[in-house]
Amino acid sequence: FRSSNTTSGVFVGVGQYGKTFRSIDNGTSWDNETCQILEKSLKGVTYGNNTFVAVGESSSGVESHNSVGRVIRSTDNGSSWINSTSGILNRQLNGVSFGNNTFDVVGASGNTFDSTNNGSTWNDRLTPAIYENLYGVSFGNNTFVAVGNSGWIVRSTDNGSSWDNVTSVDSTILNGVSFGNNTFVAVGSGGKIIRSTDNGSSWDNVTSVDSTILNGVSFGN
Repeated sequence: FRSSNTTSGVFVGVGQYGKTFRSIDNGTSWDNETCQILEKSLKGVTYGNNTFVAVGESSSGVESHNSVGRVIRSTDNGSSWINSTSGILNRQLNGVSFGNNTFDVVGASGNTFDSTNNGSTWNDRLTPAIYENLYGVSFGNNTFVAVGNSGWIVRSTDNGSSWDNVTSVDSTILNGVSFGNNTFVAVGSGGKIIRSTDNGSSWDNVTSVDSTILNGVSFGN
């Protein structure tokens, strides 16, 4: 599973061929809820306001520019899904997060999209001077933080309407980011782990465990 989230006792996983899976027994067993909307991959999923939102791409375009971005949403705990791409450009979508009653999606060529109506329609927001792919996004302390190619980090304090460039510590590809205990933590290639304790304004290097590519990070307890 590429990603999962939990609410009301439901875990949802998404992945290749547009498939979605769900578990109502804390991951002990899983139902295959095959999604017929996408031909390719779902790359991220999150939950907010009684809605699951999953994002990905549905064409054979390699690394974004020919890919068709797709968003699907579910309001019945992942039992069924509907297409929700109003306002989405033809760009691969890689990550999605929820905060302040807003869903934010990030993708190829620095494209970001936000929705304040639970994913029914989306607003196109291009991050300033960034044409690299963004892979992960997270929310904390009223701030969205997104990470991607060449170590790019961008942040938004207005729910994704506008984004500020944040100088990265180096050019390492960053694949995932999460928030907990007033700290953003991002991970990427070469075992890179960095963290920010000022809502993404500045970042410190954290010693990596080895040179493994790190794709995701999450927080709990």
